[in-house]
Amino acid sequence: MNTSNGGLGARLRAARTAAGLSLRETARRIEVSAATLSAIETGKTGVSVPRLRSLATELGTTTQWLIGEPTARAPEPRPRGTAPADQDARAWREFPPLDIDPVLAAAIDSFVETGYHGATMRSIAQRAGMSVPGVYHHYRDKQALLVRALDLTMDELHWRVDAARREAGTGRDRVTRVVEALALFHTHRRELAFIGASEMRSLEPADRRRITTSRNEIQYLLDADIDSALTEQQRSTEHARAAGRAIATMCTALPQWFRLDGPATPEQIATDYADFALGVLGIPR
Repeated sequence: MNTSNGGLGARLRAARTAAGLSLRETARRIEVSAATLSAIETGKTGVSVPRLRSLATELGTTTQWLIGEPTARAPEPRPRGTAPADQDARAWREFPPLDIDPVLAAAIDSFVETGYHGATMRSIAQRAGMSVPGVYHHYRDKQALLVRALDLTMDELHWRVDAARREAGTGRDRVTRVVEALALFHTHRRELAFIGASEMRSLEPADRRRITTSRNEIQYLLDADIDSALTEQQRSTEHARAAGRAIATMCTALPQWFRLDGPATPEQIATDYADFALGVLGIPR
């Protein structure tokens, strides 16, 4: 028996996200390729019952929930602010190579080089060294690739910002840690960040709203930390929101000009930007 439908794929991805596991790590645990697991999640291929049971075990859920039985209980998400299980030993300042399949890697490169509307599934296939039908086996269309790239961006940003904030004991230190995390991501992961800044308009409305909400959550964390830092310093919070937007925009603009082979390293820029943020707020360095 082989189970195949888009609903199962969506629930599988939700369970994997709740478990805090990457696509590649989950695939390794059930002994399939990352590309095959991606195809299952996007509804392009089915999954056998034995493998479905293995997935349920690894993801801490049940086969009943994965196949959509209405009485089955959904898996509990990992607590906000914890890194994924296969990243829990990784410092938020470290940036190993992205754990993504070849099709998504090719799509990211194409979106950066030609823009979303300039890229085609054929050009992505050529860049990935695959046939066009092979690409469609893993992703239903170009929009699915864009959504996956932006979800990857937001997942990584959230765990890095949350981990950075946990290191700090004061509002001032939380502000500097968040700015460092944002600056490091937007330099080390400049391709993903560039797509996030330039292609939100290319998303379908439902995904645009969802990802905008996720981005706003990070902004609200920064806003709260700015309020705390200003209060600690007995300074007015009258212009705190405008300052928060200015500081965040300073970081999100980095992919427009930063190059890894340039004169400054990501770490130098992160330190400088943390100081700039304190300067904007009028807080001593």
